[in-house]
Amino acid sequence: MAKVVLAFSGGLDTSVMVKWLQEKYGYDVVTLTLDLGQGKDLKRVEEKAWSLGVVNHYSIDAREEFINDYVVPAIKANALYMDA
Repeated sequence: MAKVVLAFSGGLDTSVMVKWLQEKYGYDVVTLTLDLGQGKDLKRVEEKAWSLGVVNHYSIDAREEFINDYVVPAIKANALYMDA
């Protein structure tokens, strides 16, 4: 069976997407959640993924990379977030 990796937040949209990929296309779904410092309970997100029948789930701490590769350059460029 083919596998697909889904960026997974644990919210309604990505939860529905897991089941849709499984039922519509017959994929084995692997979920991936990145910790970018958003303060989300990653254990709860992982438990939700498993409850949806994924074949594997990964939680990756990407905070340092996110800060260094995206946030710092954005600040240096005087970027705005959400019209702030």
